[in-house]
Amino acid sequence: MSGPFSLVPRLRALFPGFLVAALIALAAQFISEHYGAPAMLMALLFGMALNFLSDDGPCAAGIAFSARTVLRFGVVLLGMRISLEMAAALGWEIIALVVLGVALTIGFGLLFARVTGHGPKFAFLSAGSVAICGASAAMAIAAILPQDERSEERLVFTVVGVTLLSTLAMIFYPILTGWLELGDAAAGVFIGGTIHDVAQVVGAGFSISDEAGEVATIVKLIRVTMLAPIILLASLVIRHSVMRAGRSSDSSGGARPPIMPAFVAGFIAVVGLNSLGVFPPVLIDVSEEISRWALLCAIGAVGLKTSLRDVAQVGYPAITLLVAETAFIALFVLFGLTLLPQ
Repeated sequence: MSGPFSLVPRLRALFPGFLVAALIALAAQFISEHYGAPAMLMALLFGMALNFLSDDGPCAAGIAFSARTVLRFGVVLLGMRISLEMAAALGWEIIALVVLGVALTIGFGLLFARVTGHGPKFAFLSAGSVAICGASAAMAIAAILPQDERSEERLVFTVVGVTLLSTLAMIFYPILTGWLELGDAAAGVFIGGTIHDVAQVVGAGFSISDEAGEVATIVKLIRVTMLAPIILLASLVIRHSVMRAGRSSDSSGGARPPIMPAFVAGFIAVVGLNSLGVFPPVLIDVSEEISRWALLCAIGAVGLKTSLRDVAQVGYPAITLLVAETAFIALFVLFGLTLLPQ
């Protein structure tokens, strides 16, 4: 059977798992609004508590759909927050500092991972999430990495780690900017250039002043913009590696990774259209809200697919790597601020 009616069995199969992920997102948002806990972290923990639902059964297909397709939909809509006009208002020096900070943090993570005994997959996942936009970046990067038996636990550990570190930064970085006697604009650049998640950047920035909050938000969105080129570059490297491995093993079977994942192309297109002023403000507001809920559902689904026992096996070297990457980007941005004209 083809046509619209062929979708009905598929939707029926996906609905139970998607409903569970959506309910987890609602519960996480409720806890966040009433008790101040990070919504992403709550969704992840609630999902892990219900891990048994991801076993073969009525929820499995919908959980997998939420962790992959709903995630990518949410990443595309992130582009609604960003326009090139925002970045231009800061000046090329700040843009260069932010872009260089992202690139060097990822490079540092790839190098330092060798010291902690981790491979390039976890190094890129952790460094990309620290450098770009926390849990959202971690999920987007995980979507293009080659999958293995430890992919889910690496992703969950990274999301938990960057969320906790970002929450601590939200508390202590405003105190640090006061101790260093940074002006409001410089404090905003530091907050936006170093804290991992967008929500924590907004909270920390506006706790200093309105000017610091506005600058911090724009700087953070420039980092979010880096998600597309970083993922595109990584996709090209992965594609090249897979093709080389296929030639060396005379394998003609497996599908090659796409040159540009569709969700990355969608993200770039949305940013471009938003920069042209195509979208009315009301649509931008609605899309931002939908994106937030989609990412909450997706991280809840990732939690559902992950066993806490497996995550606990990641160990102290992984914690060391995340903390080192966080310290690196903070020190780099502080150093860069000392070189910029005040």
